Amino acid sequence: MRPLRVTIIDLVTKGPTNSLYAKMMNQNLASIMPQVVAVWCEELGHQVRFICYTGREDLQQELVEETDIVFIGSFTRSALTAYAISNLFRTRGAVTVLGGPHARSYPQDSAQYFDYVLGFTDKPLINDILSDCAPHRPQGQHLQAKQQPMELPGVKERWKFIEPTIDKAPTSYFKIVPMIGSMGCPYTCGFCVDAEVDYQPLSFDQISEDLKFLLTKMKRPIVAWHDPNFGVRFQEYMDAIDTAIPPNRIDFIAESTLSILTEPHLKRMKQNGFRAILPGVESWYDMGGKSKTGRQVGEEKVKQVSDHINMVLRYIPYVQVNFVLGLDSEQGAEPFELTKQFLDAAPGAFPAFSLLTAYGQSAPYNLTLQQDGRVLPVPFHFLDNNHGMNVKPQNYSWPEFYDYVIDISEHAFSWPMIAKRFMRNRGMIPKWYNFVRSVSTGGFGRINYHKKVRRQLDYKTGLRPFLEGDTMECPSFYQRKIQKKLGPLWEMLPPQSIMHDHQAYLHAQPPSTIMPLPLAPTLRIVVDPVSETTLGVTGPAVTT
Repeated sequence: MRPLRVTIIDLVTKGPTNSLYAKMMNQNLASIMPQVVAVWCEELGHQVRFICYTGREDLQQELVEETDIVFIGSFTRSALTAYAISNLFRTRGAVTVLGGPHARSYPQDSAQYFDYVLGFTDKPLINDILSDCAPHRPQGQHLQAKQQPMELPGVKERWKFIEPTIDKAPTSYFKIVPMIGSMGCPYTCGFCVDAEVDYQPLSFDQISEDLKFLLTKMKRPIVAWHDPNFGVRFQEYMDAIDTAIPPNRIDFIAESTLSILTEPHLKRMKQNGFRAILPGVESWYDMGGKSKTGRQVGEEKVKQVSDHINMVLRYIPYVQVNFVLGLDSEQGAEPFELTKQFLDAAPGAFPAFSLLTAYGQSAPYNLTLQQDGRVLPVPFHFLDNNHGMNVKPQNYSWPEFYDYVIDISEHAFSWPMIAKRFMRNRGMIPKWYNFVRSVSTGGFGRINYHKKVRRQLDYKTGLRPFLEGDTMECPSFYQRKIQKKLGPLWEMLPPQSIMHDHQAYLHAQPPSTIMPLPLAPTLRIVVDPVSETTLGVTGPAVTT
């Protein structure tokens, strides 16, 4: 096989941006798998050009070089940008490949615009694609490995792609290195993209080696764990860190569950340099499989979770608490008022509100939602958990729902609440990071956007009929925003790609296989085959 000119593009964002938050953070949101594919392509003897698009680069200039094959990693929010780039390269004679969350969620749609669309991806699959490297049109090939790879290139192997990416940061004090120690998740929340992906730990020896390597490259590294739920095998993680580095030499960020964040665990995490943690609450009504609240719901759950978060804040300086708005278990003002109570009781935590979104075939509950006719063809551009909700709320009208979303957002990002959060946070980085998020796109910007949507809902034409399911025509409100964001790439966007078959997952299923699925989180039984320790059981807690 002749050596190929390979271009790999990691789409961190969907278009040009000059927001303060994007300047500070986008380069730190780079994905791991595009870097992994770059390493594999080089190991297979090919010439690799790697681009991490953060929204501040001149993308037109970045894409002028000739190439044989282009790999694009994209979330659904960046899908239209990926489609436009693919169309641009295909007109030049290149072969295009899509990977990442969007490819996994919408393979049927993606195959119209790419030669290859990838699900689970390993090195042999990449070798097969490079060996073939042929256009497949008008319908691309949907390919995937039997399972996720058992091992991935570590930080040392990926460093030549990590370093130029994090060097885009405006300050040397906030460069975040992505690492991963496990894939999949022991929880089976019906709305989660990892609901049906078995939990699989990676090599703890490699973790130790990667941490040692980082200390040779950075004075005080910051590592963000990309594990869906960090710490399921808690002792092994902490032992890997203990044996690799001196105490308090690397700062760590992780997404975990409250069930894992017990006080003994938090004490050890503090000793090992954990500075930020992102637990999920999701809802005040579903059973607390991930928040360790057992059968408590409503105000009882608010009290228990707020006490728990305040305890976490005594050990971890930065805490972001994740909420999902629009779940079927919620109705009326009460869930939003309960969230206000939580924010008042735990003002040091940064609240992240996500709108319930059904990402194609990524989660099992999406079948039920599509079967019930509740999924809408909201353009991919808006499916980022914040700018568009493609699931009709079960217990709210659209105006009512957005009124509540705006109200809780204004409470969370009011000046008094911002001041309380600033005073409760420890350390200047948590203080200023939360402040920037609040006054930028994560707070004020999102409130302003929700208000624009709410005003559109007062009209009987445009957005309101579309969200009610009365028309499938894309509202001009959406089209204008897509065109503005894509800029010059708008001309390369296939016109029909703005809309998609929102029931493609349902249409691909034999009717007899479609069964209603619950949204409430449960746990798989996961047992460590070496120690025979139970890692996850059906119920509220994870034992390690």
